[in-house]
Amino acid sequence: MTALYTGEHGKLWQDSRLKLYGWINGGFNVSTSDKHYGNAPAAYYIQPNSIQLDQAAFYIERVPDTVQNAHFDWGFRVTQLYGLDYRFTTAKGYFSQQLLNSNNHYGYDPVMAYVDLYFGQVAQGMNIRIGRYISLPDIEAQLAPDNYTYSHSILYTYDAYTQTGINVTTRLSNHWMVQVGLSAGNDVAPWVGEPNAKPTFNACVGYTWRAGRDNLYVCDNSTNSGRYAYNNVQAYYATWYHKFNSSWHTDTESWYMWEKQVPNVNNPAAAPLLINGANGAFCNNDAELRCYAPEWAIVNYLEKQFSPKDYLSIRNEYFNDIKGQRTGFRTQYSEHLIGWGHWIGTTILIRPELRFEHAYNSPAYNLGTKKSQFVFAGDVIYHF
Repeated sequence: MTALYTGEHGKLWQDSRLKLYGWINGGFNVSTSDKHYGNAPAAYYIQPNSIQLDQAAFYIERVPDTVQNAHFDWGFRVTQLYGLDYRFTTAKGYFSQQLLNSNNHYGYDPVMAYVDLYFGQVAQGMNIRIGRYISLPDIEAQLAPDNYTYSHSILYTYDAYTQTGINVTTRLSNHWMVQVGLSAGNDVAPWVGEPNAKPTFNACVGYTWRAGRDNLYVCDNSTNSGRYAYNNVQAYYATWYHKFNSSWHTDTESWYMWEKQVPNVNNPAAAPLLINGANGAFCNNDAELRCYAPEWAIVNYLEKQFSPKDYLSIRNEYFNDIKGQRTGFRTQYSEHLIGWGHWIGTTILIRPELRFEHAYNSPAYNLGTKKSQFVFAGDVIYHF
């Protein structure tokens, strides 16, 4: 954009507020696991002891002016993504055959495509977003620069990623923000149809106090019938952000999710009920055909900024996959990480990290052969 702004038509570009940008993100890992995709449920670097292109992303966007409450404005975003990480952003119906039918190592996903309609005159500003957008809650996000660390928490890896629908965000005051929306469900396009796509409601509330040093955000991210379908988790979140001082802050997120009438993987008669890309559950009774499958998790980030170009990340989490429906293993997990972020100039970010995790009730790592896993990893993000 600097080149365009200083070029022959620079003023036209600036006046349009249109931006074109992106990044290339590649990384490596050295793991105590060694089987194909054996790092899972750690993510996104699921392939042990490898170097990979995680994501190449390209944005076209116009951001509405939301720092005013006097007039209407509009914007849009279209995001293209290619790389290993498409395996996690894929939504059923958006080129999903790459993953669900062919299990391609690398792939493409149009991860965001929406328009924003901003009405500054409503309350203290109301934005209506229509299209495919990132699911509302979470400290983390799919796009590499939007995260503190290279890898993702297990909590984030197994919740909803994107929704296609309409969402309304309204700022009521300096303290209160509310959101309501209607989508086709989690990670599924509306045209896929039943049983996977269905009207799904969301509602969230944010409260900010102490001059922005604290924020509490609670969210019903997806509510519908709750019946087993492609990623049809009913998901409820609470997130607290707290700033200690100018260099220290902490973020804590928890969620509870469930699906009902999930096919029992221990009952051969339930096999025809399974949906491609959607795990069954390890029900309490092998004779059950279907059962209720819940899970809950909590993660904490502690962040220290040492300089404008250096910061430290410490992550600790607990994840309980009560019926094994999310990770494929019926077990509790803990995960602990320490990572570093360092900027080289204004366009390159490197993020080395050390991560240890443990599955308590059954082996879940290295394709179900190890209870513990240690990973040293790092990535580079080049912004353009």
